[in-house]
Amino acid sequence: MPPTVAVVGGGISGLAACFHLLRAPRPPKVVLLEASGRFGGWLQSTRTPEGAVFEHGPRGVRPAGPAGAQTLLMVSELGLAGDVLAVPKGHPASQNRFLYLGGALHPLPSGLRPLFRAVPPFSRPLLGAVLRDLLTPAGTGPDESAHAFARRRFGPEVAELAVDSLCRGVFAGDSRALSVRSCFPALFQAERRRGSVLLGLALPLSHGVPAGVPTGVPTGEDQAGLARRARAERWSQWSLRGGMESLPRALVAFVSPRCELRCHAPLAHLCHRRGRWQLSLPDATISADHVVSAIPAAALARALPAEAEPLARELRAIPAASVAVVNLQYEGAALPVTGFGHLVPSSEDPALLGIVYDSVAFPEHDGTPATPGRPPLRLTVMLGGAWFQQSFGDPATVAPELLLRRARAAVSDHLGLAGTPTHAIVRVQQDCIPQYTLGHWERLERIQRFLKEQQLPLSLIGASYSGVSVNDCIASAEAAVGRILGSPH
Repeated sequence: MPPTVAVVGGGISGLAACFHLLRAPRPPKVVLLEASGRFGGWLQSTRTPEGAVFEHGPRGVRPAGPAGAQTLLMVSELGLAGDVLAVPKGHPASQNRFLYLGGALHPLPSGLRPLFRAVPPFSRPLLGAVLRDLLTPAGTGPDESAHAFARRRFGPEVAELAVDSLCRGVFAGDSRALSVRSCFPALFQAERRRGSVLLGLALPLSHGVPAGVPTGVPTGEDQAGLARRARAERWSQWSLRGGMESLPRALVAFVSPRCELRCHAPLAHLCHRRGRWQLSLPDATISADHVVSAIPAAALARALPAEAEPLARELRAIPAASVAVVNLQYEGAALPVTGFGHLVPSSEDPALLGIVYDSVAFPEHDGTPATPGRPPLRLTVMLGGAWFQQSFGDPATVAPELLLRRARAAVSDHLGLAGTPTHAIVRVQQDCIPQYTLGHWERLERIQRFLKEQQLPLSLIGASYSGVSVNDCIASAEAAVGRILGSPH
């Protein structure tokens, strides 16, 4: 009999793990357990009768790098290539991003002009920040907050405006708490390699594979046609015609005939006895030879037995931020600027992370105008993050009306859109983005050491560990499956 692999968590990581397990020459028996009533995790899309698509989680995927190519290969193999909506690098959504500061929108600097002239929101030319990075000695500590790293290398203004906002946009997190080594490994490694972030990024190593990049991805002639297209057409991001949830739906359709899928099956307890796992569910117990955990670190910690307390302690130390995602659609409205969207530094408004101008990147998701000649405009307002509790209280009990009022006020104040939206959807995504705080890399090392010493057939994948993007999650699943099947990636 083939061994049994239980995959816990039916988000994109767990589904990707099933996909790769089932495509093995001699696939194991696979059981996928999902606590909620649906598969797909944070990939959630709503489609209106008029054809508008609203994303309540990730709204686009970057095609760059080996992990980006691997995701596009999966998309092709699932038959979704014809549904891809691509945004090229020359598009306004790729080129234009803004900061909201001092009651005004400011384009993020690009080109040479900001090097030699002060361009708001920066009070002095950025040449000083460049020279500071080139002249500052490399740090020697094993880790540093993203804010401290940026301040040391580029000065306080870059840290407090650009890096603060970047951490809020990517992680919904506080740059003063997040680890530069774990959140922005390319910047950390660039400094260690060349003594300067800018030189390290401009002069990468000419040999070997950078740490953390999955190998075993398609290259050369084996690479997916989509990945070749993405390079040739210089995509900056892509989505799917039916919304990002089309990807997990296609994965479910692929794996369902070949594996056992269970919804409403939360893992209550995990126990390893005589070489096999016992997984306790509310209504059953399942035995497995190997467990792939694709649930948040804290959820796994709650299910572990007492003898695994050292592991549970490390997992509980990986927090997560909650984000309120407010989707709005206006009829016949026009933006004062065009671009991907704008971020808000925490010094300006801690509660408001930013606003995405969805219609600019993906007008195909706008749907049919309710009134001819008055095209719809879709926006997404992101609220809370690391500041959720202090701004709105408990994410589990906050009133959606409060969040909607806050989002509409931001759209009115920042973009001048004071009308009533034709559609409004509020979703509070509780604990949706793991926070890689200082020392995260050491936690991961201790976790792996415990699993190895105890010889536990347990694989940890997903956003809690080594990257929060869709590509990162899929890459972590594929790498884990490679190790399970005996062909390490």
